Amino acid sequence: MSEQAASTANNKEILRIDDLAVSYGHIEAVKGINLSLKQGEITALVGANGAGKSTALLAISGLVKASRGKVLFNGEDLIQWSPHRIVAGGVVQVAEGRATLTTLTIEENLALGAYTRKDKAGVARDLEWVYSLFPVLKQRASGLAGNLSGGEQQMLAIGRALMAQPKVLLLDEPSMGLAPLIIQEIFRIVQEINKTGMTVLLVEQNVRQALRIAQRGYVLETGKIVLEDSGANLLHNPKVVEAYLGG
Repeated sequence: MSEQAASTANNKEILRIDDLAVSYGHIEAVKGINLSLKQGEITALVGANGAGKSTALLAISGLVKASRGKVLFNGEDLIQWSPHRIVAGGVVQVAEGRATLTTLTIEENLALGAYTRKDKAGVARDLEWVYSLFPVLKQRASGLAGNLSGGEQQMLAIGRALMAQPKVLLLDEPSMGLAPLIIQEIFRIVQEINKTGMTVLLVEQNVRQALRIAQRGYVLETGKIVLEDSGANLLHNPKVVEAYLGG
């Protein structure tokens, strides 16, 4: 992975969501949201459990069908694309709950992340990059993924996504179920990944941690965006403090 400081990004829009709505039967889980990701930034989409955050991410990935709206990636609408094509195009999701293949080895899991790629030398370089981010994975590369702790499985899930060479990395609740020290490490690594210039959309219930590292943030409540600002401003917004930060 070539090093490209996020600060060198020209701040252009890489992905935009226009009036995105998703329904499950008669229930509209996402109610016409608008959201913009800038090249090389971390954007946080935060809110309580059940707000519609994961559903929005699944719609971006093509894993659930939107009832209306557009997902524009470098100007192309992903709504009609298959999930496979979306990944190959450069938008890659780390699923909630990690979804590692526990009966395969760590190295086999990582190799699966690169299944759309033909550049063997590039895949080998990215494998070493992933191992540099997560040394524990290299130490246990031949071991079964099912023997990893929850935090290590989250590292493996992120590493597997990185092997697909994403332009936009979608992270769905990466801190869920992890101990506080492991959460700190996961967020530190997200920042390291972002420093290479990679654009990140971070979906989180852990509002404080997410807004601390995000350049921009959106607050989702019952399927609607109710606040939008810089991460720092949202972190000190009285409404956010009262609703999510124990203020």
